[in-house]
Amino acid sequence: MNPLVSVILPFYRKKHYFQKTIKSILKQTYKYLEIIIIYDDNENDDLLFLKKICKTDQRIKLIINKNNLGAGYSRNIGINLSKGKFIAFCDSDDLWDKKKLELQLNFLKRVNGDFCYTAYYIIDKHDQIIGRMWAEPNITFDNLMKSCDIGLSTVILKKKILQKKFRFPQINTKEDYLFWLIIAKNKIKFYGLNKNLASWRNYKSKFSFLIFRKIIDAFKVYNFYLGYNVGQSIFYTIRLSFNYLRKSLRIKAHLNLK
Repeated sequence: MNPLVSVILPFYRKKHYFQKTIKSILKQTYKYLEIIIIYDDNENDDLLFLKKICKTDQRIKLIINKNNLGAGYSRNIGINLSKGKFIAFCDSDDLWDKKKLELQLNFLKRVNGDFCYTAYYIIDKHDQIIGRMWAEPNITFDNLMKSCDIGLSTVILKKKILQKKFRFPQINTKEDYLFWLIIAKNKIKFYGLNKNLASWRNYKSKFSFLIFRKIIDAFKVYNFYLGYNVGQSIFYTIRLSFNYLRKSLRIKAHLNLK
């Protein structure tokens, strides 16, 4: 019997990209899905648009937050309501390869694993590929402390590993990074599948607006959430930022598109 996969998809003002995103999920070769969209906007401008999309496929469920809670807490709502044996995450402006879930589920079965991430393309606002992120075979807690090399929209995991304390934290950015750290710290093994099965959208306005916020939130990850002292937290934040810049340069230098 094929296991059900719950796809968690927060939505906040990404109407321009969302139809491509949901289409890439609905086109999956693996069909045993429930798609949980969490509408996380105080304004109702895009609600009718989403309701029309929900009518196109009975696998889609729409949850409407009373207040804007942020992507992390919205994903928590989706996790709590999910019925699948597996949970997959996708941001509302990212894209999936049509065989993503099929290949990942087969891979997890082969390695007897609980958590899988993949390589992914980096695309701009016009869907043009501007980079690629590779997937190492395994990532540990120590690896993650140095660099976050897991794309959220590539992840699929077994719901059974998500104990009640394993939830996305209330933080503006880096919530997925901290979520991976919490899981990895509890000895869950992460398996990487080095196939480009997703596309992460990056555009300059998004980057420049968030860069300072990301640095502050990285410090909070280490100091407030993981309990390191101020000196250690500053060191880890600088190291994470340096590795991010080095990774960006490496992606640009070694881009090899087929």
